[in-house]
Amino acid sequence: MTDAPTAAMTNEKKTTAPENYINRVTLGARLKQYARSPLSLILMILVMLAAIFSVGMLIFIIAYILINGVPHLTAEQFDWNYTTENVSMMPAMINTLIMTALTLVIAVPIGVFAAVYLVEYAKRGNKLVKIIRVTTETLSGIPSIVFGLFGYLMFNISFGWGFSMMAGVITLAMMILPLIIRTTEEALLAVPDSYREGSFGLGAGKMRTVFRVILPTAVPGIMSGVILSIGRIVGESAALIFTSGSGHSIPGSLVGSGSSAATLTVHMYILSNEGLHVNEAFASAVVLLALTFLINLVSDLIERRIAKKKG
Repeated sequence: MTDAPTAAMTNEKKTTAPENYINRVTLGARLKQYARSPLSLILMILVMLAAIFSVGMLIFIIAYILINGVPHLTAEQFDWNYTTENVSMMPAMINTLIMTALTLVIAVPIGVFAAVYLVEYAKRGNKLVKIIRVTTETLSGIPSIVFGLFGYLMFNISFGWGFSMMAGVITLAMMILPLIIRTTEEALLAVPDSYREGSFGLGAGKMRTVFRVILPTAVPGIMSGVILSIGRIVGESAALIFTSGSGHSIPGSLVGSGSSAATLTVHMYILSNEGLHVNEAFASAVVLLALTFLINLVSDLIERRIAKKKG
């Protein structure tokens, strides 16, 4: 006779072993399945090739930039003052960080509040909501150089700002606004209606429900849109050439004379366009790659910290 624990362990082995065997798909069974359905095999091969190609291209681009840029990094390129001898990228790095922060300060609140209105306050199926969504999708497809020409005519010429950092910041804010609205809207729509119903059932009002329940739940989706926006800000050059100019110094003001500011991408474009500092342009690309990675890492840490506090 066997005691109760031993019998229980024997029964557990008998029940778990067949389940594990059923869930395990052998190579022979998989090949038979593909033999019965050749289309599945073709689709699997295409998906694997697409994944390998995408990862391979990313690795190739990063490796190409690092191989051609890292050997040409020098201490003189990080001097505070730009000269034709050191072609320092430090002012461009500072300008990039300042313009990124100011652009997010302007665009993120407007985009988030616009998405909150479209999802939480506007009536579903409203024609105005449809028009706004079509408009934002249209704006997201406009080339950046068109935004640059608009910013040049509006801010540089009509407002009399000239080449200034503020002109570039507002132009960049208009460029990323559709992206933030759409990603925030999708994040808010992904929040279950049961959250809203539970909050209303506990006596909370509309505004309290939105800011204490809905928005904290949608933070991961909102932060994804912010990270994508940061990537577009840091990598933008065409619009900034027309608006913020190509000044190789940190401006003392946002508007007016002497406020022209070149970001890292504009700095890199100028160096490569001249043809005299191609190696330094590759070095700037390495710094730009590292800066983008660092900004995305910080944004991801902030997102995780918020999600952890929420949990």
